[in-house]
Amino acid sequence: MGDLMESDLLKELVEKKIGKEELFLAVEHDFELLPLVLVGVSSSKPRVRYGCANVLVDLSAKYPEKMYQHMDFFISLLDSERRILVWNAMAAIANLSAVDVEKKFDANFRKYYGFLNDEYMITVANTVGNSAKIAFSKPYLIPGITAELLRVEKISTSAHLTEECKRVIAEQAIKSFNQFFDKIGAEEKAMVLSFVKKHVDSSRAPLAKEAKLFLRRWSS
Repeated sequence: MGDLMESDLLKELVEKKIGKEELFLAVEHDFELLPLVLVGVSSSKPRVRYGCANVLVDLSAKYPEKMYQHMDFFISLLDSERRILVWNAMAAIANLSAVDVEKKFDANFRKYYGFLNDEYMITVANTVGNSAKIAFSKPYLIPGITAELLRVEKISTSAHLTEECKRVIAEQAIKSFNQFFDKIGAEEKAMVLSFVKKHVDSSRAPLAKEAKLFLRRWSS
């Protein structure tokens, strides 16, 4: 950690002289700084840790080919005890799925979708929200992704995941389905439509609205 804090860039991040935007631009200009940002994710300083993690997500979105060699790093972050780092890792993995020639996501499909069983709403919502991007990158996984997303109505509640939270997650699932519904098989389409119809009269207005818009678009 001592060597890490010798970095002028990360010192400036700690001291709030720069933000994550400036750090992103610095790495974008010189990718030899990337190892510094990767190590920064392990910093004891929250501003460094989460600033670096956010920059890595942004880099994975804009430069997936350059970032793909670090796919294993993001997969390892799924085991982090820090939920925010897990959310960052999930987003980065979804971004890198577009260039995943070694099918590393495929090998960790169950691990990734295992987060649907998490006790925190945001973790589950991130899993659902990233699914459309993965579906576009890996259309052959759409049957499996569809089956996983349909599970959200059966997830257990917890202190951090109430019935209202489940309605938020259902809304996110419908939004995701809306992006790749035309690529879903006939049998799965019927199941998705059935799922959506259950929410047209939801007590959560945004969910009910999303369900109605979906059916207006996709019901024959």
